[in-house]
Amino acid sequence: MKESYSTITRPQTTLNQPHYVTTLSDSQKQSLLIALMIPSIMTVLNQSMFGVALPTIRDAFGIQTDITAWLVIVYTLPIMIFPPLYGRFGDEFGKQRLLLVGSAIFMVGTILTLIAPNLGLIMAGRIIQGFGAASVIPLSIAIISQYFPASKRGKALGTWNSIAPAIHMVGPILGGFLIDYLNWRLIFGPVLLVTVIVLWVVRTYIPPRQGEVQPYFFQTFDFGGLVLLTATIIAVIFYVSSKSLTGVAALHDWRFLGLALVFLGGLIIWEKRQKAPFIALDILANQIFRRASLCAASRMFAMSGIGFLLPLYLADIHKLSALSIGVTLTLIAGSLLLTLRIGGQLADRWSSRWPVTVGMVVQVIAMVSFAIWPAATPIWAIRGSVILHGLGAGLSLAALHRASMEGIPEEQTGTAAGLYTLIRFGGTVSGPVVGGVVLQQGLDHLLLPIDAYQIVFWLIAGVVGVGVLLGWRLQE
Repeated sequence: MKESYSTITRPQTTLNQPHYVTTLSDSQKQSLLIALMIPSIMTVLNQSMFGVALPTIRDAFGIQTDITAWLVIVYTLPIMIFPPLYGRFGDEFGKQRLLLVGSAIFMVGTILTLIAPNLGLIMAGRIIQGFGAASVIPLSIAIISQYFPASKRGKALGTWNSIAPAIHMVGPILGGFLIDYLNWRLIFGPVLLVTVIVLWVVRTYIPPRQGEVQPYFFQTFDFGGLVLLTATIIAVIFYVSSKSLTGVAALHDWRFLGLALVFLGGLIIWEKRQKAPFIALDILANQIFRRASLCAASRMFAMSGIGFLLPLYLADIHKLSALSIGVTLTLIAGSLLLTLRIGGQLADRWSSRWPVTVGMVVQVIAMVSFAIWPAATPIWAIRGSVILHGLGAGLSLAALHRASMEGIPEEQTGTAAGLYTLIRFGGTVSGPVVGGVVLQQGLDHLLLPIDAYQIVFWLIAGVVGVGVLLGWRLQE
């Protein structure tokens, strides 16, 4: 990266008129893409190493699978809820500034998780990490959408996304080594180092917003919508995983379901009355945006479900060490990297419909193979299914990002990207929640572990099948 934002010409703007430089040279665009990759390294490295540590943490604290899932849920829940907040604030205060704030919050959570003496503080640190990490995806998508024309946006998004699988190829192996030979807590050391680099890179290479913030912004921001949305999501998750909270069987504590319906009804009524609603209903009226978001949610259900289940599956069924589990998980990243940029380029050429549909069909095939493999299946066959899953997931990723931004006005890119990320990460949260509950129910009913895992894999295959239907209906 040779050019910082300070080298970019900044046209004069009228007071109180927000302005973003939207014309950059090719070298400046390249620097911008590289700069946006660094925050992704921070979050992906954290996610990939923590996944390998799940069996070790489960055994160290003696907790059941559905409780173990909460270590993932408390991190992904803020990433689901707060992207619209970052997107809306990014449109108003500047995307660079909000990305700096999110990275600083992530650093605080990482430090707490590193030094936490008990499970409760570990979860607290994970929540803070998630709140900070929620800034990365929506703001990065919005910045790319702002500076790259639609004809080149898919390729740019694919290039930006390519860093995630690249780091996923390193993170699990590094995490497995630290866990097997040192201590699982040390996985947060490299993450902390990268976070420091992120703060410098974002400050130096991403153009800031120009113009003054409207003084009445906080008076008009829809904090009521944020509270009602948060309450709705939490009530739904508590309903799905009620056994670990109230002792009532999952999906049977009707108090949480009733609260979820009340909060949802209140959210809908409230948002219809707001001039600037937290959930932008006009954006949701866009059919392509809505379908792309729901399709992305089904894709992320599979990604997060496999990310949570696969380390436990490999430890429980195939008795692999943390390092061997890490090596297997890198295959997802490596295969995803092979098809990620291709998916974006195909979307630019032929529309998002084809790479999304084909990619999700491949993922369905991978899930079915997991569901039919017996316990004695050789590890090379399991790894073949892992590779197939990664190839399909990579093909659809950039194409879905691209489809979600079609027809969105520039001044709403942050808001739209935040809403898209919220819906998308609804699948991310649901994967571990539902997977952990269904797996534990199977074990509680004295099923063989392999049978319990296979039920969950069939469930994931069905959810991705819905994504195939949505992807086929993406018309641009």
